[in-house]
Amino acid sequence: MTEEINQQFPKSYIAIDEATKKSGFTMASDVLTCSLLRTLAGSKPSGKFLELGTGTGLSTAWILDGMDDASTLVSIDNDAQFLEIARQFLSDDKRLELIDTDGGEWIESNKHQKFDYIFADTWHGKYLLLDEALSMLNKGGVYIIDDMLPQPNWPEGHHEKAINLIDRLETREDLVLTKQVWATGIVVAVKK
Repeated sequence: MTEEINQQFPKSYIAIDEATKKSGFTMASDVLTCSLLRTLAGSKPSGKFLELGTGTGLSTAWILDGMDDASTLVSIDNDAQFLEIARQFLSDDKRLELIDTDGGEWIESNKHQKFDYIFADTWHGKYLLLDEALSMLNKGGVYIIDDMLPQPNWPEGHHEKAINLIDRLETREDLVLTKQVWATGIVVAVKK
């Protein structure tokens, strides 16, 4: 077994990746993480999906690729420049709603919504408003975070924040949790 992906990439992935590199965006999800996101998306037929931190849409493309036709994805980001790349290549997909707003404000305004799958790839829903985001997860719902292993772009002191986040997640009695020292460091949790 190797860490290469031998299945077809999403149709829009290469174009989004090229546009991402030209834009200077440096915080894109790695391709191994994206492959896992697609696989996990396939486990939630007719699911309600939430992505906190669209970026340029690289991970969004993989999540959509794993979803069935009856599923929906809400993807939030507060950087219009990068979100425009996602819109350019993904807005034709009727299952997708791209929202340009602050993640914290969106979570606070939408706490009543429930999701079967949450990929938290930004501060809100991960380091900020964690409890609120997890309360939006249905029973049996999947919560995924990445970049939990030290990254070259981490600011000073971020390593401690990541350790504290893992500690918080591990003490929750409402989650079944797996930490993966793979890709950029993945945590997958399921709501009991």
